[in-house]
Amino acid sequence: MTDFLRRYFLFTVCLSFSVIVPLGCTKNESSDEFENYVHEPVKANIKGLDPATTGGDLYSAVAMGQIYEGLMQYSYLERPIKPEPSLADGMPVISKDLKTYEFKIKKGVLFHDDPCFRTSNGRGRELTADDFIFSWKRLADPANHSDGFWIFDGKVNGITEWRDAAVKRGAADYAKPIDGFEAVDKYTLKIHLKRPYPQLLYVLTMTPSYVLPHEAVETYGQELQNHPVGTGPYKFRSWTRNARLIYDKNPNYRNELYPSNGETQDKTEGRLDDAGKKLPLNDGVVFTEIIEDQPRFLNFRKGEFDWVEIPKDNFDSSVVNDELTAGFKDQGVVLNKSIDQDVTFDGFNMEDPVVGGAKGKYIRQAMTAAIDTENLIKKFYNGRAVSAQGPVPPSVVGYDPGRKNSLKTYDIGLAKTLLKKAGYPDGIGLPEIVYETPDGTTMRQMSEFFQQEMGRIGIKVRISMNTWPQFVDKIKNRKAQMFGLAWAADYPDAENFFQLFYGPNSSPGPNQSNYNNPEFNKLYDKVAVMADTPERNAIYHKMEDILVEDCPYIYDVHRKSFVLTNGWFKNYKRNLSLLNYVKYYRIDTQAKRKLRKKL
Repeated sequence: MTDFLRRYFLFTVCLSFSVIVPLGCTKNESSDEFENYVHEPVKANIKGLDPATTGGDLYSAVAMGQIYEGLMQYSYLERPIKPEPSLADGMPVISKDLKTYEFKIKKGVLFHDDPCFRTSNGRGRELTADDFIFSWKRLADPANHSDGFWIFDGKVNGITEWRDAAVKRGAADYAKPIDGFEAVDKYTLKIHLKRPYPQLLYVLTMTPSYVLPHEAVETYGQELQNHPVGTGPYKFRSWTRNARLIYDKNPNYRNELYPSNGETQDKTEGRLDDAGKKLPLNDGVVFTEIIEDQPRFLNFRKGEFDWVEIPKDNFDSSVVNDELTAGFKDQGVVLNKSIDQDVTFDGFNMEDPVVGGAKGKYIRQAMTAAIDTENLIKKFYNGRAVSAQGPVPPSVVGYDPGRKNSLKTYDIGLAKTLLKKAGYPDGIGLPEIVYETPDGTTMRQMSEFFQQEMGRIGIKVRISMNTWPQFVDKIKNRKAQMFGLAWAADYPDAENFFQLFYGPNSSPGPNQSNYNNPEFNKLYDKVAVMADTPERNAIYHKMEDILVEDCPYIYDVHRKSFVLTNGWFKNYKRNLSLLNYVKYYRIDTQAKRKLRKKL
């Protein structure tokens, strides 16, 4: 996944005719034409399909991850996950000073057939090294307001200067080269760095690094959001806004094979049965956008979706003692459990005159001490979470298992003392705080829980519900005072979480709280070029101490995932960092016909 905004309750459903709104899977989509398609739920409305301009949220990133590709991707089955070649023809050659990466690009890779290729009557042309450079320049083009520019900003030779020149000139000059990007020949690409950048291979798996043809940009302009053209395993067919995306298998996809290496349980659970088969293993994918939990779950029960994350209100009737109930087992449903590398949090806009900056520190600390996290876990996660003591989750390099956040005590007395220290005894004189959240029943319930918790110490909170695009835009444009979010690891290193607080990454970059602490920034600059060592981990822990004290976030939980998959749905393995996963899924159509009769 990308270093993106991650409000990722990663689930969705079709609404059926019987459930309030006729937005569900149509009769046509249950027909033979779509039988071998993956039916994938999406929790929120997708913003767009341009990697340079709408890569900043998980939902759009997943939608783009099936159409576009980058030089690298993540291993699907192997753990720990690692970057591996995608469009790169092998791993890069890295210079001794760690500042030059040379990539060979696979030959014969074709862009999707599309009318934008006028000189070839719509037939997709071959990918070249220059296509990457064009795509990456789009990140630096100020006209695109890209929230993915941070992956190269200040790291690649000349890219920041190229952007500054574009700002001064009033327009980007794409004919002007960037020193750090070199197309040695048609199939050889070099990246020249200002300093070592250990995370480069990680970020080259992410949405902002994806490649697209200049012809598509020139033909569609802003409509590229609705008309993606990539090299990936799926080709865009249609998009009904706020409802459904349909992609078809790319008939010209290169010879990429299902992995042969995985964990022991992958073999015992059948995920290596397709080893060596040509990808993708299905005929397409239907993404359905919906924000409500119950319709999603009901339609999974009807067989309209291949998987679903169990909503909190259905957990006790679905799982007993960590095992599926007999009814589900009889229908062939499988329970998939995993611990996600993520953190949920309540964020503060550190530029806000009330809750931000040094003036608002004791308000933020008071609000942290006033939240009953264990009750939150019980009410909204059915016990499927652990209290977060800081931003870094377990199983991520740099995680401190001994950390205890002194503010996460659910101590009303302490909270009131801190609020008094802020100058607002019992909340008297403190303006109402506006809490932004996406639409949805669960989102509203969780926001109301937060509102009630703050009410115990005299803080008034007003809940502001938004569509997902509205929510993202408010945060991106620094208009949100407080907001509820989650962040899932783009790569399994604490640096990926600490960059959320790095001053230069402020909105529209991934630092959505606009936190800017010079001491923290200095430490981040130091660890950003360091390899994994005990010395680096010690600095990580010091950085976390600073964040706990300054409290730009209220750290809530690290979540555990309980996902149900229908018996016909094969090769599911949860990996929140990997975006292009649909190509690995297989639909057993015979089992699907048989099992759907039981639903």
